[in-house]
Amino acid sequence: MPERALLGKLRATGESPRPVIIRGGRVLDPGQNVDGLYDVLITGGKVKAVSPKGFLPETPGAIEIDASGLVACPGFIDLHCHLREPGYEDKETIASGTAAAARGGFTVVCCMPNTNPPIDRKAVVDLLAERAAADAQVSVLPFGTVTSGRSGAELSELGELAAAGVAGFSDDGSPVSDSRLMRNALLYSRMLALPVINHAEDLRLSEGGVMHEGAVASRLGLPGITAAAEEAMLARDIALARETGGRLHVPHVSTKASLELVRSAKAEGLPVTAEVTPHHLTLHEDWVAGHRRTVLHGEVVLEGPGGAPYDTNTKVNPPLRSREDLEALAGGVADGTIDAIATDHAPHMLIDKECEYGYAAFGISGLETALASLMSLVRCGLLDLRTVVERLTVGPARIAGIERGTLAVGSAADVVIFDPREEWVVDPSAFASKGKNTPLEGCRVFGKVVATLVGGEFRWQKEPF
Repeated sequence: MPERALLGKLRATGESPRPVIIRGGRVLDPGQNVDGLYDVLITGGKVKAVSPKGFLPETPGAIEIDASGLVACPGFIDLHCHLREPGYEDKETIASGTAAAARGGFTVVCCMPNTNPPIDRKAVVDLLAERAAADAQVSVLPFGTVTSGRSGAELSELGELAAAGVAGFSDDGSPVSDSRLMRNALLYSRMLALPVINHAEDLRLSEGGVMHEGAVASRLGLPGITAAAEEAMLARDIALARETGGRLHVPHVSTKASLELVRSAKAEGLPVTAEVTPHHLTLHEDWVAGHRRTVLHGEVVLEGPGGAPYDTNTKVNPPLRSREDLEALAGGVADGTIDAIATDHAPHMLIDKECEYGYAAFGISGLETALASLMSLVRCGLLDLRTVVERLTVGPARIAGIERGTLAVGSAADVVIFDPREEWVVDPSAFASKGKNTPLEGCRVFGKVVATLVGGEFRWQKEPF
């Protein structure tokens, strides 16, 4: 597996981090089929040993962590987030975005190229590397653009971007509408062994829409985005992947029919992978109307204090869909149709959201609430914790082509320790991210990160050990 350009991996302190021993926690490493009570020894930034609880000897000078009642697993990998830098530092920076990632348990974040300038050439990758080396709290892995300037007019120098170390190619929120360009990009993806990530949206079908098209949108008087806008583009992309043999990764799947398209493509043996976001698993269209309660299969998944309709923090693209879609997507995670869970963290300034719904920016700030959102599905029995951790670790690692997502002996010591039972109330004002735009404000949730280590170094600790 080739190693991509993981940026800002370790601070150049000139010193090796102290050894760390994590004792007695539930060690969950789906990539190694490990799930039980173990002790973990970290030395020199690597996993040195994973031993049954109580069998690991003392290590002089080590930092000891009593992980009783906690879960220790490989650091989470986010395939899809927006760090906004360069160009939009008023919304987020590498420093603030990666600090938020560390608080959320993420040790690698894959940043989208919708920056200014966009990540469409080696010089911008080099700029990111320079800034990440100075400011990043976790590893940063960039995606390059499919088209030059994200214009949709001509392909970027994909070979140059691949050589610079990008994890794949995406124009992010700007779908590659030109079918010939998309076909050529997939041909390159086969040659370069990197995925193309296309925002599945037929812009003619979604034009003017601000939320999911359906009864709730009609009641609120808001123009809708039909599910067919996503499904039609996805069907085209799968047809092109079939013809070219190129690697297609489908971001933020949001509808039941889209899930079925992915499922059929996989059954056919096509090189297609897919991700879903925590908000498309736990929030639905009724939240736009102020009904802040999600019930799936008769179980209360998430609930917040009463809210008013037209909360612009619920405005996201693709939009929050129906309950039926949520239930189908959870099933897709459980049965392996969905390969990864990614946040699509999209921070905005207050001015971008404190306006009429139609004028508000699309996007939810999700790095610091992802674990709690997913734990709500675990607590009500719709997903098991092992599956969730797999979709946050080894699943995205395979797609990104990086040697992460495992606690195998000798691997980089990227580790998250969390308390699955800790109860807390979402308070956006306490976020490390500049983006406070979350519809979860005031929600009582469970699951809190206790510590995040990157290369054996603490990048977030709830309390000093």
